[in-house]
Parts: sequence; structure tokens; C-alpha cells
Amino acid sequence: MDLKTHIRAIPDFPKPGILFYDISTLLRHGEAWQYAVDQLAERIEIHKPDILFGIESRGFLIAAPIAYKLGCGCAMIRKKRKITR
Repeated sequence: MDLKTHIRAIPDFPKPGILFYDISTLLRHGEAWQYAVDQLAERIEIHKPDILFGIESRGFLIAAPIAYKLGCGCAMIRKKRKITR
């Protein structure tokens, strides 16, 4: 399955020169989403993780089903924000 056909590319978002990949179209397609999780889990499984860390929003969505499939834990991490005063 070609997963690229299930991921929408949005040019110049959020600013000119950025190509944003929207995975909501992948998440909406059950068969493609299952295939993506299976493929990622297969590649990660060889490392025998005890826990997977999902970084920010999309990472949360991706790490959780892979951790479930591998039978390991899952934790969420936020990116460090620069504080300006």
C-alpha cells in the first residue's frame, strides 16, 4: 500500500516555504492507518522497547497504538517552549 496517497500535503502552511503533511487523511482511512501502525511496529519491534515516547500531538497519536501492538508502555512528551519576557 502506498501510504503517500493517504497523506495530504499543504504547501506554504503555516508560512510560505513550509510543506505541511496532514495525517488526518491517513487517520480517517482505517485500512491505511492499520497498515501504517503495523509497518511502524514491525520496524520498532527489533529494538525490544520497554516504552515508547510520543512527542507532541502527532507523536501521541502514533506512539500509543504502536506501544499497544508491541505490548510496551507509552509516555507523552511535550516540546520545550522558549519563554520570552
